[in-house]
Amino acid sequence: MRFLDSHAHLADPAFDADREDVIERARAAGAAAVVVIGESLHAAGRAERLAESHPGFLFHTAGVHPHDAADFEPGRDVARIREHVERGAVAIGECGLDYHYDHSPRERQRRAFAAQLALAQETGRPVVVHTRLAEDDTRAMVVEAGRAGIRGVLHCYTGTHALAEAALAVGWYVSFSGIVTFRKFDDFALLRLVPDDRLLAESDSPYLAPVPNRGKRNEPHWVAHTVARLAEVRGTDAGHLGDLTIENAARLFGLPAALSTTSPGASR
Repeated sequence: MRFLDSHAHLADPAFDADREDVIERARAAGAAAVVVIGESLHAAGRAERLAESHPGFLFHTAGVHPHDAADFEPGRDVARIREHVERGAVAIGECGLDYHYDHSPRERQRRAFAAQLALAQETGRPVVVHTRLAEDDTRAMVVEAGRAGIRGVLHCYTGTHALAEAALAVGWYVSFSGIVTFRKFDDFALLRLVPDDRLLAESDSPYLAPVPNRGKRNEPHWVAHTVARLAEVRGTDAGHLGDLTIENAARLFGLPAALSTTSPGASR
């Protein structure tokens, strides 16, 4: 099986002790590439350096998470994210809305999200979106963005069918994580709702390790378990579904077309 991890926090300190080993395990397991998320400007700098050290295998993003939106300054932070895009960031984010934890005031979250959506429109980069208990506002902003030509992905998605359908209707993608392997996850209709050409898979590592590794620090190479579960529920071959995750991520993020035709690690 080959696959692409569309969302991994490899810049997180959780990997400081053995990051290179983690990357090599991902290659050995069949990962064609890993998108390293810069969920803060500090993390984006670390993610960028990682991508530079593993060209053709690691790709980075840059953005500001809704948890940190209280400190978001549009003039300053949009300019810094734009600099990352100019240096090769493949997407803007992780950004979005989180009304579960409310670490930042909701108005500030919407302000930061809107500014990053506007930058996505300006630069032509897609957006990586986090949403939790913010369905109405997320749907309104995603639909408006999609109609304006902005592309994006609802990452680690476990929300309603209505929000997923709204995003899909304006050309967005939906990504699933190891949560779909958990015993308590039973929304199999959601996993079948997403068309083949809009489906992504992710680790969200170091979080949400899939069964049979639940509770451990997650790693990109365990995306293979998520792909296998998705294939089982959707009634298809895991190898075929893994290939779809590569093709779809390459299309969304503008990654090299060779990813879908080369062997794991061939672009190293």
